[in-house]
Amino acid sequence: MSGASRVIVTADDFGMSLAVNEAVELAHRNGILTCASLMVTGDAADDAVRRARRMPGLGVGLHLTLIGGPSALGRSDIPDLLAPRARQVLHSAPWRVGTRIAFSRRVQGQVRAEISAQLDLFRKSGLVLDHVDGHWHFHQHPSILHILTQEMAVASARVPIRVPHEPVLSSWRAAGRRRFGERLLRAAAHRGLTKHMKRHLRQSNLAFNDWFFGLYDAGAMDRSCLLGIATNLPSGVTEIGMHPAVSGSPVSPFAPPAFWRPGDELAALTDSEVVAAFRDRMDTYLIRFQDLSEGAGS
Repeated sequence: MSGASRVIVTADDFGMSLAVNEAVELAHRNGILTCASLMVTGDAADDAVRRARRMPGLGVGLHLTLIGGPSALGRSDIPDLLAPRARQVLHSAPWRVGTRIAFSRRVQGQVRAEISAQLDLFRKSGLVLDHVDGHWHFHQHPSILHILTQEMAVASARVPIRVPHEPVLSSWRAAGRRRFGERLLRAAAHRGLTKHMKRHLRQSNLAFNDWFFGLYDAGAMDRSCLLGIATNLPSGVTEIGMHPAVSGSPVSPFAPPAFWRPGDELAALTDSEVVAAFRDRMDTYLIRFQDLSEGAGS
């Protein structure tokens, strides 16, 4: 495609487990990984912070976790966000939690408290905040997004936010022309959310990526998929979302589904042909979120 492409390659779930943390370090040192999103409530968050300090070139953002993972606050503070009979485990039913958040000011107050707590945990890590995104992309929820940008302003955290807007045709070609109908349906379902996100982020004067790969093929972003993306990049800023982990190690009770292939994703990120496809192209630049110019949009 015509025009230069700036590419951000991000590993989600940094801090979830040692298996993920080790993969992040390997993919950054030996591959094309430019960013990682830190789950500040994860079991291995402290280890992730130590590793990040050894990798000053890695952009580390907040992987805001409001569903399907460990929370910063307990049941006395966020009872409506937690799973039944769990002390600090967030509910894993997006539609149920999303509906509660949309229609209850009480629950919105709990979301605000949890977001504030996670931003504070990141601040206490001493790392420079590169960006913010959401576990399961739950930050797309309009109420969550509005609360998030308000709390970021309070925390003086004017950093880019991920917009998971995947181009249907480009991702279909990149994935070997598989599951076009499914991609089209999911794109239709997400269209309103991503359109609202971009409008709100422009109004908030916060930067964001134009495109995202890794929504429709999450857990299967293998070598062939990354090579396909390299030859189907749109112009502008593209983020590639990955979920690598070292094979053979226990990941986490909050790990992705068993059919995901995190070991294949790590292998893809460090594959010599993949590295060459992204690093040797004259019209492609690997960047971090913090390398985006300040201001609205990308």
